[in-house]
Amino acid sequence: MMMMMMEAKLWNDKREREMYDNFAELFAIIKATEKLERAYIRDLISPSEYESECNKLILHFKTLSASLKDTVPSTQRFADTYKMDCPSALYRLVTSGVPATVEHRATVAASTSNSASIVAECVQNFITTMDSLKLNMVAVDQVYPLLSDLSASLSKLSILPPDFEGKTKIKDWLSRLSKMGAADELTVQQSRQLHFDLESSYNSFMAALPKGGN
Repeated sequence: MMMMMMEAKLWNDKREREMYDNFAELFAIIKATEKLERAYIRDLISPSEYESECNKLILHFKTLSASLKDTVPSTQRFADTYKMDCPSALYRLVTSGVPATVEHRATVAASTSNSASIVAECVQNFITTMDSLKLNMVAVDQVYPLLSDLSASLSKLSILPPDFEGKTKIKDWLSRLSKMGAADELTVQQSRQLHFDLESSYNSFMAALPKGGN
């Protein structure tokens, strides 16, 4: 008696075949992205080559994911189901959505922008405090808040050395003022000395800032 050998099929119709083809494509994209991420981390590929290839994979992934949203609602679950150990690829494709080079540029830009904002805040606080002294606003409850704001803004700026003289002088003045009453006023001599210390600190502050192009 002859036994008929039946060909095993993964799909029953054209639609199912297309679904499995898409699964295979998604599998390949995840694996390729993991390989690319590891190559970039190990300096086996240039940043420009990495970024170009990564953008292609991300775009391909997004297009494929859109068509598979009903059958593959979770890429993480897909990877778990097929026992794919590809954490870097899943982060890049699902969580980040941009190449690592783009992420790094954005981080640097945000840091630079943040530093510029704090520098502007420090300059404003220096000028406001010095101007207030020129206008004879010398009561403790007028001077202390301005010096406190200046001290806080200087502390936020990481490019200044820990022993920056401006920080030290302002803390000394804050300590001195905290021992006085709110309605007490600085003497003419104290006011002149504070203004001198602020002006000196301001000049040191400007000199400590990175020069353009450095």
